[in-house]
This record gives sequence, C-alpha cells and structure tokens, in this order.
Amino acid sequence: MTAKWKIAILAGVAIFCSAGTYVALGWGVRDEARSLFEEAGTERPSESLKSLPTEIAYSDFLRLLDQGAVAGLVLKEDKLAIRTRDGGYTTTLLPDGFAPELATRASAAEVELRFLAPEDRRLTDLLISLIPALILLGPILYLLGGGFGRNGLLGIGRSPAQLIDPKRNGLSFADVAGVEDAKEELSEVIAFLKDPARFQFLGGRMPKGLLLLGPPGTGKTLLARAVAGEAKVPFFSISGSEFVEMFVGLGARRVRSLFRAARRQAPCIIFIDEIDAVGRRRNGGGGGGHDEHDQTLNQLLVEIDGFDPADGVVLIGATNRQDVLDPALLRPGRFDRRVNVGNPDLKGRQQILSVHLRKLKLATTVDPLTIARGTPGFSGADLANLVNEAALIAARRGADAVGDPDFELARDKVMMGAERRSLTMSAEERRLTAYHEAGHALVALNEPDSDPLHKATIIPRGGSLGMVVRLPERDRVSATRAKLEADLAVAMGGRAAEELIFGPERVTTGAAGDIEMATHIARNMVCKWGMSDRLGLVTYAQEGAPPAAYDKAAMSDSTAALINDEVRLILERAYARARGVLTERPYALHALATALLEQETLDAPAIRAIVDMPPARISKPAALLSLAP
Repeated sequence: MTAKWKIAILAGVAIFCSAGTYVALGWGVRDEARSLFEEAGTERPSESLKSLPTEIAYSDFLRLLDQGAVAGLVLKEDKLAIRTRDGGYTTTLLPDGFAPELATRASAAEVELRFLAPEDRRLTDLLISLIPALILLGPILYLLGGGFGRNGLLGIGRSPAQLIDPKRNGLSFADVAGVEDAKEELSEVIAFLKDPARFQFLGGRMPKGLLLLGPPGTGKTLLARAVAGEAKVPFFSISGSEFVEMFVGLGARRVRSLFRAARRQAPCIIFIDEIDAVGRRRNGGGGGGHDEHDQTLNQLLVEIDGFDPADGVVLIGATNRQDVLDPALLRPGRFDRRVNVGNPDLKGRQQILSVHLRKLKLATTVDPLTIARGTPGFSGADLANLVNEAALIAARRGADAVGDPDFELARDKVMMGAERRSLTMSAEERRLTAYHEAGHALVALNEPDSDPLHKATIIPRGGSLGMVVRLPERDRVSATRAKLEADLAVAMGGRAAEELIFGPERVTTGAAGDIEMATHIARNMVCKWGMSDRLGLVTYAQEGAPPAAYDKAAMSDSTAALINDEVRLILERAYARARGVLTERPYALHALATALLEQETLDAPAIRAIVDMPPARISKPAALLSLAP
C-alpha cells in the first residue's frame, strides 16, 4: 500500500471519529434534561414531549418559575434540568452561589427540587481530551515509523532485511556472465547448501562468511542472489547502512533479529551489501555515533562466532572498500574466504552483452564481440547502461531495430557524456578547441606505445568542449613506463598545439583536465611505482590516502621538494616531446584542425588519411610557415 493510500485511509478514519464524537455529544446535550429526570426517578415516559430549546437563559427560567409553568427541577453540579407543566424539557446553567436562592424560590412556588450527587468524570474527560492528539499524531507516527509492522512502532528493533523466497528468486548462474572465476569459487557454497552432510562426512566445514570484493557495478549483489537461486534456499538481503541508527543499541538488536530469523529459515543465505557501513574499522573514539557503530559491529562479530556452519547459514558480504574494514571482521573463522569480482575481460564483456542483448530487437549486423572490443574497462552495470542507451537512441530515431550506429552513439554518451548542442561557442573558441584536439590526435598517432586512436570531436560533451578517444586493443592489467610516458605526451599535446599556433598569451583553460591527469600519473611514477632514477625504488605513497598523495611525515623537507622537482621534470619532458611532434608536422596539425571545424567529428581512418596527405596539398597559412623545419 502506497503512502498516499495510507494517508487517505487515516484521514477518513479521523474524520469518521470526529463526526461520531460530535454527533454523540450533540445528542447528549439534546437529551440531557430528560436523562437527569430519569436519573432522579421522576420521569414518566407516557407524558408527551413539547419541543423546547435545549438550553435557556437563567433569566428565562426565573420568568417561567414566576409564571407557574415549571413542574419540576433537578440540579446536578451547575446544570439545572427543567420540566414544564406541558411536558417540555430544557436546561439552564445555575450561576455560582445561587443554589440557596433557587431552593427558596422553588419552595415558594411549590415546585419539587431534587439534588443529584456529582459524578467522577476525570477518566472520561481525559479520554475525550486525547482524541484530538491521537487524530493528529497517529498518522504522523504511522508514516514516520513505517506503520506498525517490521519497521514501525511495534517493530522498531526488528531486522529490516528483505526475505526472498526460493520460489520467487528466479536468478541462476546463467543470468550472471563475465565472472566465471567467482562463480567457480562460489559453486562450493551451493554444493554445501544442497548437501551439507557430504562435507561433514569428510570432516570439513564450509566458511562462515564470504566477502565479495570489487568495484561498483561488477555484479556482486546479482552474484549473491544467483547463489541462493542455484541452491534454492531463502535469501536475506540487507544493506549495511540499515543497521546504523542514531539510537544506541538499536543496530545491535537488529543484528540479533536478523540472525535469529535466519536460523529459523536454515539453510539460507544472509547477504549484507555495502558491509563497510557497519564493518568499518573501530577507532576507539567515545560517545555518540561511535558507541552505536561499535556496539553494532561487536554484535555482528558475536553472531558470526555464535552460529555453527552445520546449521546451514552462510553469510555473504559485499564491499568495494576492503581497506576500511575492521581486522576482527576479516580474521579466519569469520569471513574466511574472499572472492574478487572485478571488471570483466573481453570474453566476459561479450558474455554480459549477450545476456542483455537478448531483450532487444537487433539489426543483423550487430555483433557482441565487436561491441565488447570497443568497451575496455566497462563494468557489468556500464554494459547494461550502454545497451539501454542504444535502445533509447534507436527508439528516438524511429528505427525498427537497434543497429551499430546506435551502439556507437551510446558508447560515446556513456564514455564522454551527452552532447551539448545548445552550448554557444564563438568562432575563436571553436578554432582554439579544434587545434587543441588536433594536437592530442597528432601526438597520439606518432606515439607507438599509445593506445590506438578511435575518434576526435569538437562537439561539447559532459564538462569538456571536445575530446580525443583512444581505445586499447586488449585488456591491460599493468602499464609499462613507455606506455605511461606516451600517455603523458598525448595529454600535453593539446596545450602544446595552443601555444604553437596562438602563442603563450593565448593559451586557454581547456588543458586543466589534461594537466591534472598528467600530474596524477607523474606523481604515481615517482611516489608509488619506483620509476624515478633520482628517488629510486622507494614508495612515498600514504596508506589509505588517494593514489597521488604521499606521506610528508615519513620524509624530510628536502625529499618532499625533490619529489615535486621530479614530477615537474617528468611533465616538462612530456611537454617537450609533444611539442617536438607538432613542430615537425605543422601542416598535418593545420589540416586536422580545419577538418574538425568543418566536420566536427573525425574517426581514426579519416584522421590517418589527413595526416598522411602530402604537404603540397595542404594550404600553408603564415602562422604555420614559421614552424616548418
């Protein structure tokens, strides 16, 4: 039931209760006079009733009394019930201190006056006073507390874990592609959940916990659900952040509730996503959130130690921040096994694309292997997004099937961002951007260790005004020094082209991203990868800090200055290398920039054709003749 329906139902109940209370109180006032006479024992039901106001003024009552129209009186507290001689009933309020005078005047008029003892109405008044508060606070507490169920007022300490029944879990290993090594390692867990006696007979035991490690989007959650689907066991899914609360002790209570429910459902799987939220390293700080976090983590450690693997409960955690996890969580006997779930290789990407492409109506020319070759470094989530974007692009252009051009545009959008056609650029800015990107492209073509050039464009995408895309021929797990130096030269090609064509005074801020990336690589070469002859094979990277950071406390000021000098020297060499390439081929630089201004986007074959064009066929502007060797 949605929140809107909850609010509507609660509002209807509140209106109904209010209306009922109002009607009840109204009828109570209308019949109050007669009820007082019945209570006094003087009511005769056979008498006819005459319509009178439910309440009259005290002066009107005195006038009726003097006229002899009053047949009987009943006084209860300050309420005076009046019965007239013609059978009518009404009431009036007796002013304070007028009781003796009323008794005297009633006696003089020979009218019977009865006194009733007051009732104890404290409980009734209290209940009536609580009705508005309940009407106002009830819906608020219900919605804030998630109802009165698992996460509401009556279940505030219960585990919010989602239980997926094996009959509803339709996932299997066939739905998870590109992680064959991880699936092979997890197959033992499936065998254990299906037949625990087989392992116990040989004296072995399954790990209590498995930790799935890998960057975001690699399919860790999907893999855990597939394990439960293959084993056909219940699957408890919860995020680590759902244990963390502002109230001390509540997180620990939820941990106990989760494991208690899991034991009742055994054999089963408990999956804690983003376990670093609850398993973060304890820092020994006191008070506030530290107490709650430490108590929750301590309870999780106790529960892991407390259940027997023979019970058939397997704990699976997932994180991309292993470095921040508490060592007590990672010791043997708790999370015994760690499974790396990295970005897929070429074959893995092809398998993942085959799974996602089954849902699309494809053109006959679409080949998953071709798309996989053009998406190195993509995670499973990136590939799913790529396929979806291609389908959306095809639908927008009214195509009957998704074709290769749609995947090409989708890849550019995923890698570089959406086109910003509405961005207004002056002619001078477009010319500067064209020469900037032409410089990157020309240097990339002249660097043998650089990744192959894919395309160059001056169409603004994302946060950049243009871009040169290079795609590696194969998946790379490490980089050589020659490759890093080639990447640095390509990064400096844009600024070098601006300075050569327009002069030092006309360079732009467009090279900010290039300089930042180049500085990051150069500092890692010096501080982390031992690629500096002056500093040697020593690491200066600070543990747990960003890759480009270094530990100033572990070095002298002179060493820190030497690191900065070495980084600057590497970047200066890369800039000189890029400038040398552009100086040797100024006509090719001009031809590439002119073609980009005309066509906006050039693919690799078009760029090579322009660069290989004889200089005689290229116009020679005066700005370039001075650069010719």
